[in-house]
Amino acid sequence: MAETRRGLPLDARTTGSLYAVSDLHVSYTDNRDLVDRLEPESADDWLLVGGDVADLFADVERTLRLLRSRFGTVVWAPGNHELWTHPSDPVQLRGTRRYEALVRMCQDNGVLTPEDPYPVWTGPDGPVVVAPLFLLYDYSFRAPGTHTKEESLRKAYDAGVVCTDEMVLHPDPFPDRESWCWDRVARTEAKLGEIDRALPTVLLSHWPLIRQPTDVLWYPEFAQWCGTERTADWHVRFRATAAVYGHLHIPRTTHHDGVRFEEVSLGYPREWGRRAGPPVLPRRILAGPT
Repeated sequence: MAETRRGLPLDARTTGSLYAVSDLHVSYTDNRDLVDRLEPESADDWLLVGGDVADLFADVERTLRLLRSRFGTVVWAPGNHELWTHPSDPVQLRGTRRYEALVRMCQDNGVLTPEDPYPVWTGPDGPVVVAPLFLLYDYSFRAPGTHTKEESLRKAYDAGVVCTDEMVLHPDPFPDRESWCWDRVARTEAKLGEIDRALPTVLLSHWPLIRQPTDVLWYPEFAQWCGTERTADWHVRFRATAAVYGHLHIPRTTHHDGVRFEEVSLGYPREWGRRAGPPVLPRRILAGPT
């Protein structure tokens, strides 16, 4: 029998690194060109994709299939844009039916999703459980000076800062997006609770698990579309080595409660185009052998 560490065979350890990216928004030509040139350093590298691949179903599938053809393992967590029922999209599924169709498409293309068993990355810094999370938001990151969802939304509308989700992200069959969020939080919390407590995790979510990353938003009213207070301690409770997210289009590394938070988004060309240097894609989260 092969020698083991924490019950995992050493000869099963990956020889690649763990990378992450989000908010590819490939409907923009400049972004699509960048993604089409994206290559791993090793055929065994893993790539975590934190949502907002594209607005249209076919573009999401094309991009994830391309990435899966290049990386050893691809893990996807949905963002809000994949969940949009865009008027120009031939796939007019809404709400949970759209999400389920995205999951089936990923599974057909060998891409892991929040509905699959959590994989274990077994590189030198491992083993770690990689947990893709689909959580949504519930308006609990309220606009400054407000105390209810209604007040917070009113302030956002008055400021002209309104997420397109209000028009095209449908929660069917739930009555509203926060109800869908709460259902996802409960399901995900139960699944995370089944992970072997001896193993650390890398938590992958489109929306940040805590509110602090939204403090740097130019428009603080937008924070209400960025997460839920119900996950505020998950990075500690579920032993995160790193919490990977996107959505904010502010790529950076921060630390909270001793846990590394990685915002790994590309964002829109008008955003990354005015940064000091070209985008560095993808971001290495855990290194393979040197």
